[in-house]
Amino acid sequence: MKSKMKGPVMQRRDQVDGTTTDQRLLDSRGPSDWVHTDPWRVLRIQAEFVEGFGALAELGPAIGVFGSARTAADHPSYAIAEVVGRRLVEEGFAVMTGGGPGAMEAANKGACEAGGVSVGLGIELPFETGLNEWVDVGINFRYFFARKTMFVKYSQGFIVLPGGLGTLDEMFEALTLAQTQKITAFPVVLIGVDYWSGLLDWLRDTVLADGKISQGDLDRLVLTDDVEEAVRIMVDARPQASGAQA
Repeated sequence: MKSKMKGPVMQRRDQVDGTTTDQRLLDSRGPSDWVHTDPWRVLRIQAEFVEGFGALAELGPAIGVFGSARTAADHPSYAIAEVVGRRLVEEGFAVMTGGGPGAMEAANKGACEAGGVSVGLGIELPFETGLNEWVDVGINFRYFFARKTMFVKYSQGFIVLPGGLGTLDEMFEALTLAQTQKITAFPVVLIGVDYWSGLLDWLRDTVLADGKISQGDLDRLVLTDDVEEAVRIMVDARPQASGAQA
């Protein structure tokens, strides 16, 4: 009697097929439409989370540093970002940025030159090419939401330098998660009084005044020009934050 085991399935008589699963996989490339379907996207999303968790699980305490990719190397914010990266490393933190140019590159440079762990979480974009040269541990993501999860899960706070929409997105993401108690003990410091004061004035005079946020939401933002103050806030939050990102 003709029979065959096909993985865990037994086939007999007329139900026995003449090929193996490996043979069908390897014999022909077949149509490629399946790589653009939602089920396949789910697997790619899963892979991004697996790669991110695997790469960062043993990172240790880290601070996310954000700022504009358009910050020129001769701009004052670039020099400040370098100092931020260096000082965070000196206080025992890894430095995590978006891995791009500008302020991100500067923070990675400061961390790298100080002998610390310089992390870049890049994103696939039509107008940026790879991670900057100062990144020691780099992961490039297809999906923003997977990348954001890594920033919030493996950072214990954010230091935010002058930036545009991407910087604002990361900052407000953290504030929203803190407001909704998805994360706790998560300090957010804005460096650049002249740059950020208008935004904070609007949040206070318009958004808070109209009852759309509470004073506690606004109090989560610390505004300063002092790098040492920003770093000290991250250090002071470290004991409370160490178990907060589970």
